[in-house]
Amino acid sequence: MSFLFMVIMFGVSVQELNQRLDPISGLDTDKWVIPPRAVQNRKSTRSVFRITYQTPDAALQGSHGRRSHHVNSQHYAMDGSLAIDPIAELITAYNELNSSAMDELDEEPSPLEFMRYVSRNAPFVVRKGASRWPAARRWSTSFLKDALAGETVNVAVTPKGNADAPTRLQDGSLVFAKPWEEEQDFSEFLDFVIRQETEPSSSDDGNEIRYAQTQNDNLRNEYSTLFRHVQRDIPFARIALQREPDAINMWIGNSRSVTALHKDNYENVYVQVLGRKHFVLLPSLCHPCVNERRLAPATYARRHGAAAGLELRLDAGDATPVPFALWDPDRPEEDATRYSPLACPVRVTLEPGDMMYLPSMWYHKVSQSCGDEGICVAVNYWYDMEFSGPLYPMSSFIRSVHLSQQENAKME
Repeated sequence: MSFLFMVIMFGVSVQELNQRLDPISGLDTDKWVIPPRAVQNRKSTRSVFRITYQTPDAALQGSHGRRSHHVNSQHYAMDGSLAIDPIAELITAYNELNSSAMDELDEEPSPLEFMRYVSRNAPFVVRKGASRWPAARRWSTSFLKDALAGETVNVAVTPKGNADAPTRLQDGSLVFAKPWEEEQDFSEFLDFVIRQETEPSSSDDGNEIRYAQTQNDNLRNEYSTLFRHVQRDIPFARIALQREPDAINMWIGNSRSVTALHKDNYENVYVQVLGRKHFVLLPSLCHPCVNERRLAPATYARRHGAAAGLELRLDAGDATPVPFALWDPDRPEEDATRYSPLACPVRVTLEPGDMMYLPSMWYHKVSQSCGDEGICVAVNYWYDMEFSGPLYPMSSFIRSVHLSQQENAKME
């Protein structure tokens, strides 16, 4: 029986669990099983949830002069007894059992050590874990231009660096905005990205943001010339997971590109080569915090002539809505749900040569900053997640429960 299950179902405290169970045999002992967490810089999640705040619907009502709603983790059941919100208790229990600081390793883990992180669905970063890779030692703007001279690459183009993100149309409706994609000469693409980053006031390049982000195993295809400068796989992940990477992707852009909060069904090993990446992470059980909505898909298209630029157009036909998170952990008051104040994001910055394990189904928002080269370059390895364990069904269950809550609230 898991610690989290015992905490939720039987009200057993972390301290009681620590004192009761031996880490190997499970027998009664005075040994500590769970190391004490550093929480001095973090508010109690129980006290955070019991403060007054607005739900997103209430905030919208308040903007029209209507009263806002107040939320408390305790409520009354139909028989009049005092009940506890199980979703709030679940997120609270997770926060109390897990640190909001990411583990930092000095060297790559062994396959067994890596599997322990996978089994806990917990992230870590290996500082300078890829610093000896040829890519980390050799790649620069001039090197990349020489290596890919005369080649074209797929480029995502948006007006605000908001590819694959919730965006409002002119009529105010919210859609899922996909980028305009086009083939560009690699050297011209790189010059544009660098010029926009290093000379923002002296160029007319501010009308669009360009980002190489195809996510289709492009390092073994589109950028195959560079593939020999990185590892063919991540040995500790291949051995532990007993599979090869589904995709190895290359990412090239500048500080104007931001990836909105989302999650993937992959075990992700992320390697920073040039510049820095800034990650904000949330575990999958924080679905009730992120305000998922079903958004109509739309795609940017180029306008030509006097009105040249990019225009966002709804996809033609009976396009399937895209479920996507609206809440931004960097703007916590906007698009919040009643559970958003419970979220304790994990924040980490990857420096050149750093390697991070991002567990499957973790929400992540990614921004970036550039160094002297004027670009940000990263590589990541996607390993298909294991769907047969408890993680995927449990995450789906939490999502279904929360969506049912929302539907029931609309009917009341």
